[in-house]
Amino acid sequence: MTDRVLAIDGGNSKTAVLLVDADGKVLAQVRGPGAPPQTVGMKRGLDVFEELAREAAALAGLSPDEPIASHTAAYLAGADLPREEEDLTREITKRGWSTTTFVGNDTFALLRAGTNSGVGVAVVCGAGINAVGVAHDGRTHRFPALGAISGDWGGGGQLGNDALWHAVRAEDGRGEPTELLPALLAHYDESSILKVVEKIHFEEIALDPHALCPLVFEVAARGDAVALAQVERLVEEIVLLSTVSLRKLDLMDEPVDIVLGGGVITNTGDVVVGPVRERVLEAAPLAQVRVVDVPPVVGAALAGLDTIGASPGAELRLRSAYHDHLPATESTVDVMASG
Repeated sequence: MTDRVLAIDGGNSKTAVLLVDADGKVLAQVRGPGAPPQTVGMKRGLDVFEELAREAAALAGLSPDEPIASHTAAYLAGADLPREEEDLTREITKRGWSTTTFVGNDTFALLRAGTNSGVGVAVVCGAGINAVGVAHDGRTHRFPALGAISGDWGGGGQLGNDALWHAVRAEDGRGEPTELLPALLAHYDESSILKVVEKIHFEEIALDPHALCPLVFEVAARGDAVALAQVERLVEEIVLLSTVSLRKLDLMDEPVDIVLGGGVITNTGDVVVGPVRERVLEAAPLAQVRVVDVPPVVGAALAGLDTIGASPGAELRLRSAYHDHLPATESTVDVMASG
């Protein structure tokens, strides 16, 4: 069998699957729904991954009775603790997609996507927030990233929930006046935020904090003090995640990359990235702060190519394909129908 890498970037909101050969040529790529096994269940999550992997294999012209790849590199949201990575590795190995399997947290894929060596720090701020770091000698630093119970603050869900919290308190008098209140009223097409809360409570409407997150940045751009404080806190949290990881790995005085990714960061232009870069460089002057310019699934594939001993030319070929805006196939896999 020709060496191939099956790369999976399993996020909370979407799953990306990429099949590449040992030379870095893209054989197939598909996207489908997010299916974190810790959220939807192990079997259902892996069934979604398998459907996407089999679809990629079919697009690449592989026979159904041959292994999809020689190595699977799966970087998954929710694989936050070593025990979870071990469980996922065992269950994915049972699926027989490839001869060898590696499972890691999806933030490591972001780091590899944004660097040539996988050394440095990556901070992702999308649905949630997380950071990982890798030193030159292979030492790693990571956070549990389990939410408030592990000290986390940030991500689209956090910002959206906090926006609703501030709007409620602005209306009932417990909090400061804020333009978040009329912004949320317009979003829900209601005259009172308490009516919104009541409808959420009785499950007449769904609370989707991620949909509220962009309102925070819109209101902050108009100078609202409450919204600006939320953005400021997010910037500070990203700086903390970055510098703590650098310090733990003795990289404060090293010319390493700090890679930023996730929808909350990449969709807000320089509002977050600019202040983060400025403050990180005050603490670590040699660091390079950059926003990832290829999808994290590319990082998963690059890590897989590292594992099978691919040449540096393979990385260049793969990156070039994405810089040329290689399209992906959208799958019709339904996460709720799987399993």
